[in-house]
Amino acid sequence: MLKQRKIWIALAATTGLSALLIGVFLPIEKLKDASNQATKGFNSTQPESVGSPSAIVSPLISQSPTQRAATLKATAQKSAPSLERNRARYLLASDLVAQGQGDKALEQLKDLEKDYSVLSSQILLKRAQAYEAAGKPSEATATWQELVKQYPDDPAAAEGLFFLGRSNPKYWDQAIAKFPAHPRSVEIAQLRLKKNPNQLAMLMLVAKYAINQNGYTGILDKITEKFAPQLQPKDWEAIAFGYWENQIYDKGAFAYARAPQTPVNAYRAARGLHLSGKSGGEDRYRQVVQTFPKSPEAGLALTRLAALAEQPQLAIAYLDQVIEHFPDREPAALIEKSKQLDKLNSSKFAAQVRQLVLTQYASTDAAAEMRWAYAQERAKAGDFRLAKQWAEPILDTNPNSEIGAQAGFWVGKWTQKLGKSDEAKAIYQKVLAKHPESYYAWRSASMLGWNVGDFNSVRSLNPQVDKPAVRPELVAGSPTLKELYQLGQDRDAWTHWQVEFQNRMAPSMSEQFTDGVMRLGVGDNLDGIFMVSNLSDRDGPDEKEQYRSLQQQSGYWQALYPFPYLQEIENWSQQQQLNPLLVTALIRQESRFESKIKSSVGATGLMQVMPETATFVASNIKLKQFKLDDPNDNIRLGTWYLDHTHLEYNNNSMLAVASYNAGPGAVGGWLAKTKTQDTDEFIEMIPYDETKGYVKSVFGNYWNYLRLYNPEISKQLSQMASEHPKDS
Repeated sequence: MLKQRKIWIALAATTGLSALLIGVFLPIEKLKDASNQATKGFNSTQPESVGSPSAIVSPLISQSPTQRAATLKATAQKSAPSLERNRARYLLASDLVAQGQGDKALEQLKDLEKDYSVLSSQILLKRAQAYEAAGKPSEATATWQELVKQYPDDPAAAEGLFFLGRSNPKYWDQAIAKFPAHPRSVEIAQLRLKKNPNQLAMLMLVAKYAINQNGYTGILDKITEKFAPQLQPKDWEAIAFGYWENQIYDKGAFAYARAPQTPVNAYRAARGLHLSGKSGGEDRYRQVVQTFPKSPEAGLALTRLAALAEQPQLAIAYLDQVIEHFPDREPAALIEKSKQLDKLNSSKFAAQVRQLVLTQYASTDAAAEMRWAYAQERAKAGDFRLAKQWAEPILDTNPNSEIGAQAGFWVGKWTQKLGKSDEAKAIYQKVLAKHPESYYAWRSASMLGWNVGDFNSVRSLNPQVDKPAVRPELVAGSPTLKELYQLGQDRDAWTHWQVEFQNRMAPSMSEQFTDGVMRLGVGDNLDGIFMVSNLSDRDGPDEKEQYRSLQQQSGYWQALYPFPYLQEIENWSQQQQLNPLLVTALIRQESRFESKIKSSVGATGLMQVMPETATFVASNIKLKQFKLDDPNDNIRLGTWYLDHTHLEYNNNSMLAVASYNAGPGAVGGWLAKTKTQDTDEFIEMIPYDETKGYVKSVFGNYWNYLRLYNPEISKQLSQMASEHPKDS
């Protein structure tokens, strides 16, 4: 059977924001002025040409060089200068260089920088590459030298320094000194380490800028074992960050204890020990509170100490400090205090504390969670009227609560059970309007009879998908970066961004989003989706406002729900008569579209196929040779197996998806024991938390692809939003 990869654990290991998963929020700078190229705000407008009907080149970037060649040539040959002509010439030249047709590329690049100044440095870079492709090394060298001379501070110069350094090492020294974060500088450092593996400066460069590369943690181990006496606090901080991102928390804690003592570093020195099960974590949590008593990390450390306390009285003492000094954590601390009071048989005081949360903090997540817990208890007892009474306020008073959509949907279900169909319909509509991105929005749409499928029919649907013709503008970065991105020059944009992205340990909202988009562009889908999705976890007031603004932009959702491997998915979905958006949704959940990913138990590739499952499927389809990390093979095998699980359960997609994750034996056992005929109730009673979450995530993914890219559903949702404003 197939096993789901522990996707969010893996995500934390490879990105710059794993702290968000384990309890510490990074200190985030406010968005800088729009004049700062690195952090332009989310409300910026796009250049008219990007998304206007007159745009010619941008819609072509999803096509192959062969498919777009004729249109690019025609546009490039226009006599009147224009942005579209410049773009066509540049993109055509780039395609020709990649095809080894250097002379033809040079024709397109001739004098182009005069009219296309935003990419003037990149044009020189492409010209040098074109000379290389044309077999003209002397002209290429002269052009690289011109690039370095004219644009010494531009990231493109790093490419020139790299190529010139092949014959003169001083240029490599310049590249490392000037552009240490550029991938070429990392490559230089690695080449030098092959000749002499004991160069601390080169090892530290790799430690700072190659976090995602194979063998990275071995580099950190070598530095700490051989060069510890020579390391400065800032070196320790970089090493600690690298360990932390790779989930080696004990070594991360050791390094953070030697880094500059900021609140975040001190907290991580404690949390690392705690997560790795090592002793000393509690003492370090106390040090955070003593050294940085007013910091957000102190409030978090007190919360951790309360959770670790063996005696309720001690836990309450820590929680009282949280309540007194950290108002943002007060509601949650009050809830925990009520639980500790219950342990002390102080039921009266516990009830008073809970009532305080419901009355004075009614709009907080803590109050929503309490209301939802009471509602579930009453529903389980069959008292749907009182369950509805407890849960209904959540949808209105806690609009941003994660459980708002769930509570709203179940209020609709309970209202139906009470025989109030019209009222239930209005509640489902409100869920759709207030939480359009949620799994429960899909369930609500299904209840309302929208053409979105239900568990018994979603397999057979083949929804229309309209992908955006052009990319939205990036929200951060220089004009050069944004133009490269618009032209689909993702690899060049990525290398350019590595130099511009200076604030890696504590990125602004716009920087983090842009970094996610850049990663997606070069196929680093797992990290890219993670960077974008975790923007929702920022908790500063300014950050929350920026996030709400970002949610209104289509580019945010397109980044969260991309379409890699669309051709292979559509092909094999059609072969197995599966809804291609359901397959896309499952792949997103299984692997985040990482074709080479492998779980600890051996599940491999896009659809996380186990080797024994692959052998079983291959024997049934007479496939003699396959590679699980090949996208086409993996999707072929995975879709066959998904069809197989559907057939096992009479095409019920919920059971098929649950079986894909947990195995047919587990699902069969649950069905044998269930006492409900209600599918939604069955899902809530799935005993495996992983599978319960998996089912909701897959169908939540499916719904988001549908609402974003299907014109019918998108139009219906837009109308629903206008009828039920979120703040009403």
